[in-house]
Amino acid sequence: MKTKEVFRCASCGGQSPRWQGQCPSCKAWNTLEAVSVAQGKARAGRTSESGAGPRPLEDLPEDSLEGRTTGFPALDQVLGKGLTPGGAVLLGGEPGIGKSTLLLQLAGRQAALGAKSVYLSGEESLPQLKSRAQRLGLLGPGLLAMASNRVEDGLAVLEGPEPPELLIVDSVQTISSPNADGIPGSVSQVRAVSAELVEAAKKSSTTLILVGHVTKDGQIAGPKLLEHMVDTVLYLEGDRSHFSRILRVLKNRYGPSDELVVFVMKELGLEIVDDPSTMFLGSREAALSGSALVMAVEGQRPFAVEVQALASKTFLSIPRRTALGFDTNRLHLLLAVLEKRLRLNLSQYDIYAKISGGLAMRDPGLDLGVVAAVLSSYYDRALPDGAIFWGEVDLNGQVRPVSGRDTRLKQAGRLGHNPVFEAESCRTLADLQQRLFGKG
Repeated sequence: MKTKEVFRCASCGGQSPRWQGQCPSCKAWNTLEAVSVAQGKARAGRTSESGAGPRPLEDLPEDSLEGRTTGFPALDQVLGKGLTPGGAVLLGGEPGIGKSTLLLQLAGRQAALGAKSVYLSGEESLPQLKSRAQRLGLLGPGLLAMASNRVEDGLAVLEGPEPPELLIVDSVQTISSPNADGIPGSVSQVRAVSAELVEAAKKSSTTLILVGHVTKDGQIAGPKLLEHMVDTVLYLEGDRSHFSRILRVLKNRYGPSDELVVFVMKELGLEIVDDPSTMFLGSREAALSGSALVMAVEGQRPFAVEVQALASKTFLSIPRRTALGFDTNRLHLLLAVLEKRLRLNLSQYDIYAKISGGLAMRDPGLDLGVVAAVLSSYYDRALPDGAIFWGEVDLNGQVRPVSGRDTRLKQAGRLGHNPVFEAESCRTLADLQQRLFGKG
C-alpha cells in the first residue's frame, strides 16, 4: 500500500499537506509533526448490532443498565448508577493529586465485594503497586494487577473467557497501539488506544476507567474526542498542600453532571466527607477585617466558604490585582463596579482576594462575598458576626439572585448564620455599603 507524508498537529490532531509554523486548525505554534499515512480505501465501519438497518426504538427490549455499587455510597450517588456494565469513565487530574490512590481503593472495594478487578498500570511496576496496595490495606484475592504499555494486553483481558467487572488503565497516555503512528501519548495513539479499549469494554460488559494526564492549563491532555468517546468524565482537583480533594463530574450519561464528592487525604488513602458544608472554614476569626462568609453551591451541595480580601496602599504605578480560587477577571470586573457605582478610589490600592481551604470555585454567588470582603478590608472594619453572603453583582451595581436560593437559605439557617445578605435583602451595592458600614 502506498504511503504519503502529511503534517499532523500534536495538540489538536489537525492535518496539513505541508509544514508551517502555525497549525491552521487550533493556531498553536510549532506543533506540526511529519507522519506517514497509508493511501488506500477507508476501512468499512462496523455494522449495526442486529446486522440490519435502523429499527424503531420502542420495539427494542428494555435494558435497565443496572450498575454495581462502587463501595462508596456518595460516589454511587453522583455517578447515578454506580459502575455501569459496559460504561467508560475518564478520570483526569494533576500529577500527585491522588488519582492512582483513589482508583486502587476503588479496585480494592470491588474485590472485597466479590467483583473481579484488574488494574493495568503503564507507569508503575507490579512491586510498586503491591507496596501501595499493602500500605492502603487493600490486598486480597480478587484484586489483580498487570504492568504493560501495550493495548493488546488490555484487549486480551477484555476479550478473554472471563472478563473482569472492572478494568482500570493508568494511564491512557502511556499505552501504545500498533494500529496508529506516533509515540505513546500522541494524539493518534491516544485516539486509537481509547477507541479500541472502549469498544472492547462495551462488548464485554466491563466497566472501563481510563486515567488521563492534564496539560499545564488544567485540561485533560489528548484530543477533545477522548472526552466524547467515554460516558463519564471525572476530574480530581485540590491543592496538594491541603488534605482536601474534590472529585467533579463534568459529564455523565447515566446521572447528573456538575456534581462533586469531597475527599480528605488520610494515612489509609482518600476518605469521603459526608457533610463538607463547614470543613473549608478552618479556624476562622470573624473579628478580623477582610473576611466574608459565603454560602456557595457546587453541583447540588451547599458549602460555607471563607472569602478573604486585602486592600493595601500600593507603591506601584499600576496596582496589583490577584485572585486565588476564582477567576482573576471576575475580580477586575467587581473592582471596576465598586469604583464606578460606589465612587471608591481603588487605584491607590493593591487588591488581593482568595478562597480559603485551597478551593477553586466558579459559583456566581461568590460575587457579593468578594465585594463585602474587599469593602471590609478597605474600611478596615470587620463584618457583622454570623453574617453570610451570596449573590451575583452586575455591571450596574445591582445584586441579582442566583440558583439554589432555598438550598442556601436552609443550610445557612441550619448552621445558625444571621444576618443573610442576598438579592432579596440587599438590592444594590449601595444598600450593602449602607447596611454594613453606614456609608452611602
